[in-house]
This record gives sequence, structure tokens and C-alpha cells, in this order.
Amino acid sequence: MSRDARRVTITDVAARAGVSVATVSYVLNDKPGAKITPATRDRVRAAASALGYRPNALAQGLLHGTSRFIGVVADAIATTPFAGQLLEGAQAEAWRHGYLLLIANTGDDLQVEQNTLRVMLEHRVAGVLYSTYFHRQVIAPRELAEVPHVLANCYSADPRQTAVVPDEVGGGRSATQLLLDAGHRRIGFINSVEDAPGPSGRLAGYTAAIKDAGLPPDPALVFAAGHDQESGYVGVQVLLDDPQPPTALFCYNDRVAMGAYDALRERGLRVPEDIAVVGFDNQEVIAGHLRPTLTTVALPHYEIGVRAVQALLGVADGGPRHVIECPVVLRESVGTRVD
Repeated sequence: MSRDARRVTITDVAARAGVSVATVSYVLNDKPGAKITPATRDRVRAAASALGYRPNALAQGLLHGTSRFIGVVADAIATTPFAGQLLEGAQAEAWRHGYLLLIANTGDDLQVEQNTLRVMLEHRVAGVLYSTYFHRQVIAPRELAEVPHVLANCYSADPRQTAVVPDEVGGGRSATQLLLDAGHRRIGFINSVEDAPGPSGRLAGYTAAIKDAGLPPDPALVFAAGHDQESGYVGVQVLLDDPQPPTALFCYNDRVAMGAYDALRERGLRVPEDIAVVGFDNQEVIAGHLRPTLTTVALPHYEIGVRAVQALLGVADGGPRHVIECPVVLRESVGTRVD
């Protein structure tokens, strides 16, 4: 096999430079204390460059204790609309610091997760980002204790474990405040029933904004069902049948808002002229294509990915829990109410 048809090794570099393999290893790995003249170092580096030598990343990881790779272990990546944003943010920040991502999708399979972490540890990853496709509490795998790690879009009951999560309460408050600022005083909330930070946090933010406006919270304005389109459709029917129906709706997510749009259209109500609507998540395929386009609150997955890498590398300010703001994305579904 010709040299051009195979990987160039340090033996090839040594032969071209006229030095020993050990000398090449010392030079290319910047071995401290090695007594090698500057001229010899230059000759070795010139030979490596001329041959197109690429170092063995695994071997270097074994030599130095860590590699330039950051592992990402997630329960779902390709099947969710937000995972790409988190990975994009993490990759951009990792690259800025000279690292690359090794990404594994476990499909929420415990055996796959354990095998994935074992392989990553064998490859001496510099650290691991452990992520879930929706914000929730997790029990971190015991293998993570062997390596620096950060929980991304999830958290542990252990307050010492570093985690980066979205500000669900702040997002719920922002959505509700937007409707209050538009002049609405009867604001319905179609929530989900899941036992997770999303439903509880967004409800807490909604309630806080209502109270801060000097309004009494009205349980009749809150309808909890699922997190799908049908839940939004049913929620509108229930809330609009109240003797004092809402003039605005805050929906748990954009899919719920899509169902709400369907029900409002059947009732002959216009958005936002007759009733304003705010969603959550900023799923572009929904929020940007509803008519009128949907004002919503974005889940900050890109920023979560960035901050998770920063926390892993020790360049993020703050303690172990990083809470990332959920920004409002203004579109057409909220007008100014005039009574």
C-alpha cells in the first residue's frame, strides 16, 4: 500500500525528519523537559506538515488525560423540534473554545445510555452534557460522577449538580403581562396536567402577573388538559362557555394555541380583534404559519446549549443552577384592547 493510500504515522514523520520515533512523539506532544534542539523541533514539524500528518486524538487523550471532545447524551435528538437548537448552541460555544461534540441519542433506553457513557469515558471526553427533550427532573446516571458534567434542560434533586434550565415562571409571567399591557383583564390560561416544571412554572408566572396587576386570580379562567391541539380546542369551548368569558388566552404551548385557533374560528371569533392569543415554545412551523401569526414565548434552547458548555468549561458566572430567560416573540395575535 502506498503512503498516499494509508494514514501517515509518526514512524513516517521520523523517517523523513531523520530522527527517532520517540523524538517525534516528544515534539508533537510538546513533552515538557525533553532535551531537543530548536533545529530538530523545526525539522520534525516541517516533516509532519509536508506529509500531512494528523495526530491520533484518542492516543493524545490517553496521554494528556482528556481529549478535545465534549460528549452529549440525550434521550431524544432527531425526533424533537428543539434539540437541534440546543446542539447548535453547544457546538458553537464548544468550537469557540477548541472542542468538538460527540453526540449520542439514547432513545430513553437505559442500556444504550450506560453503553454510550462507557464509550465516551473510554475516549477520555473532557466532559458530558446530559440533556432531555423536555424540562424535567432526572436522576443523573452514576457514570457521570467520573467526569465533569452539566445537566442541560433538566436538573437533579441534588442542588450541587450543575444544571441549565429555562425560566418557566418568568416565561409565564411575560406572556401574561403582554396581555395585561394590551388592556386585557379576563385572561384565560389553557395549561397541561403533566407533573413537570413547564405546567407548574408557567401557571405560577401567570398567577403572579395577575396578582401584580391587582386582579383576583379566578380558577374558572384556568383549564388544564393535555399539551396537544385537541386540548386547545376543548379548552376554548370550556372557557368561552363561562358567564364571564376571557378576552385573551395564554396557551401552554403553540400546539395548544393551534387548537384554540380552530375553536375560535368555529365560534366566529377573530384573532386578535375579538380575542388575543399567546402561545409558548416558539415552534416556527406552527407559530410562524398560523394566520394571524402567533405571538409566543420562546424556549431558549440555543442559549441553554451555549451556557451548558460554558458551565462545563468553567467560564460561566453564577452557581450550579443557571436559569435562562424565555423571551417573548412578537407577531400578530395580540392587539390593543379597547373596551
